[in-house]
Amino acid sequence: MVAHTRAATAPMPADPALAGARILVVEARYYEALADELLAGALAVIEAFAAHATVVTVPGALEIPAAVAILADEYDAVVALGCVIRGETGHYDIVAGESARALMDLSVQRRLPLGNGILTVETEAQALERARVAEMNKGGGAAEAALGVLALKRAAEAARPR
Repeated sequence: MVAHTRAATAPMPADPALAGARILVVEARYYEALADELLAGALAVIEAFAAHATVVTVPGALEIPAAVAILADEYDAVVALGCVIRGETGHYDIVAGESARALMDLSVQRRLPLGNGILTVETEAQALERARVAEMNKGGGAAEAALGVLALKRAAEAARPR
């Protein structure tokens, strides 16, 4: 097994097809410092693409899918940001699994470009490493994923015969 670390995500060059895209960012603020880093990374990437972000805050990761379901129709893509750190109970498994499942269901059923930046980690140290913009920048990665799928969706729609 080869392990590697990825340096901070460098925003990809702006894609003219994505300029002006409306991106919904739903963030869980349960862990404030982590949320700040995830959001900073996501917003930097969205800005680099000349897209527009609306940020909505919910208490925790389990509330993210409901917010997406309520609000997504007004947006071109969604970025979900949060963190679930394993504790001493089975609550971690429920929150991590159910939030991921619900987001995947929404994305597939609605053909909604979605970047899942909900960290699922064992420790706060792991979370910080993944969230920090200067390290793994998973917030930026989630935004890149959402924008990448949006570009694919737009290209597929443009290629369809009219």
